[in-house]
Amino acid sequence: MANLKEIKNRINSVKDTQKITNAMYLIASAKMRKAKQNLDSTKPYFDSVKKEIKRVFRTAPDIESPYFYPMNGDHVLPGAYAYLIITADKGLAGAYNHNVIKEAERLIENPDRDKIYVVGEFGRHYFESRSIKIEKSFLYSAQNPTMHNARKISSTLLEAFLSGEFRKLFVIYTDYGNGINTKVEASRLLPFHRDSFVKNDEEKFEDFEFYPNELKVLENVMPSYITGFIYSALVESFCCEQSARMNAMDSANDNAQALIDELLKKYNHLRQSAVTQEITEISAGAKSLKKSKEV
Repeated sequence: MANLKEIKNRINSVKDTQKITNAMYLIASAKMRKAKQNLDSTKPYFDSVKKEIKRVFRTAPDIESPYFYPMNGDHVLPGAYAYLIITADKGLAGAYNHNVIKEAERLIENPDRDKIYVVGEFGRHYFESRSIKIEKSFLYSAQNPTMHNARKISSTLLEAFLSGEFRKLFVIYTDYGNGINTKVEASRLLPFHRDSFVKNDEEKFEDFEFYPNELKVLENVMPSYITGFIYSALVESFCCEQSARMNAMDSANDNAQALIDELLKKYNHLRQSAVTQEITEISAGAKSLKKSKEV
């Protein structure tokens, strides 16, 4: 059985660990709050871009664009698909990373044919350790979801898509939602369905004249819209990572406190036993001394 000194050292050690987990909880909370503020500040711009795309289709509903499925309704596009997989740089975030990887493995049917793009060190290490080819590993930290990085990622993916290197692009990320029930999403980003912009749309638009034509305007605004989607996915994933880390650190704090309480019980029990034993020994010594004097 451990002695009093060993238990006391263990208690101090757990308390030190608890300070670290509590600090990590506070840091994750601050990072998540800042990322959400950045996303909210850019959202109005991308909402306006989406509105202009709707306006184009209202004006020219039969327009053909490489960003959209063809008008004939043929959605079966043979060839390679691409997957942008957004993971974290670190662990200690519960099942956050594993859920993303699990969804990616479910969707990717042919790793030798399809193209895999990864954001986050965890995803990079996972696929490399299994000798799965990564088409391009974006060396941007998942801890820094900026618009600048989103534009670079979007530019790389669009260049490959428009050159015919792949026919569809899926983004696998974690949707923050209301912050309580986060879930992994696998969204087809390219090509778009026209219905995404015009179906059940009762918004009224003024008549516009597009210069030089509707197609050129659409080709100019679509990259911005795609960049906005990728930026949103990066921030949503980052917020989910921080939320998962907060939950993990909160559980770690609770477990540490439970362990401290248990160790304190053992410590107090041993200390009480030691005090009782000392009192017994003193009492026995006093009685023995008294008897010796009487003799």
